[in-house]
Amino acid sequence: MPQPTRTIAWVGGQFFQPHMEAEGFRAVHIPMARPQAFTWEDLVQRCAGAPDAVVYCDRSLPPPLTGVERFPCLTAFYCIDSHIHGWYPLYAGAFDLCAVSLRDHVARFEAELSPGRVIWLPPFAEDRYQPGKAEKTFDLLFAGTVNPETTPQRHTFLARLAALFPNLAVRQGDFNQLLPQARVVLNIAERGDLNFRVFEALACGSCLLTPAIANGQSELFRAGEHFITYVPNDPADAADKARVLLADHARRDALAQAGHALVDAAHRPAHRAKALAALLRQGFDDRLAARRLAQPDAALRKRLRLMYLHWAEQGGEPGLCARYLAEARALA
Repeated sequence: MPQPTRTIAWVGGQFFQPHMEAEGFRAVHIPMARPQAFTWEDLVQRCAGAPDAVVYCDRSLPPPLTGVERFPCLTAFYCIDSHIHGWYPLYAGAFDLCAVSLRDHVARFEAELSPGRVIWLPPFAEDRYQPGKAEKTFDLLFAGTVNPETTPQRHTFLARLAALFPNLAVRQGDFNQLLPQARVVLNIAERGDLNFRVFEALACGSCLLTPAIANGQSELFRAGEHFITYVPNDPADAADKARVLLADHARRDALAQAGHALVDAAHRPAHRAKALAALLRQGFDDRLAARRLAQPDAALRKRLRLMYLHWAEQGGEPGLCARYLAEARALA
């Protein structure tokens, strides 16, 4: 195992941060439970010294780093929710590097950062998700939040599916406890996103029924071998596919075993840490931070100023809005 030689200020979600040490990095986690706006000085204080790199791991919050285009170190944005936040590519342009979860969105980020500085980094399953032995008490299970206000498409789809498939169960809780109890696990991709639930369900050794979507799903998995797909937003097709699976125990087992084996082989935190570490090392080799500081992008500063003005009005908490307004003024 290489000894950690560089320090990362790891802001936001933890994701695979503990695995970065095996790649030669000391990653200091700076969590975010609410909207915040860290300056360079804030990060230096949190790290007890200037970090060699700053990585923001998406928390689906307003901009968490102000002045990032002026940070005197390598910077990277690990973007998950680009299907929700249209301003993400603009913000990503302030960073040296970007890793994007959704395959079909990579080009939008390359338009801001240029090809070579953006990689596709798909979702994965944490190591804690593993097959469990449990009595199969659910024929078809959806595990997750269902709320008509926050997840309207999911709420409507499940209501329509329940009318066609009365044995549908909807539960909330620990996937490790819930998913092994299902003969078939249902996934929903509200906005066509290849979501973490695909990887987590397979990691738990579940037989998965998931919508046929883009965003790299067919590049990572084979429908009919690792899971079964249904037509997106088509409850009748989902119900038909679930009935076929429930009638074929051997096929369910084969799908579950193949899906779990693939996740273990290619889609665990260590795999994503290795990919991001390689991107960071390339950024260091290319001296991206020094090049950014030597050639400030005036057009980017103007676009960022408008973004910060927006958040100065929409940020909610007065102190946070004041920080965004100060940053907008600094970019004028």
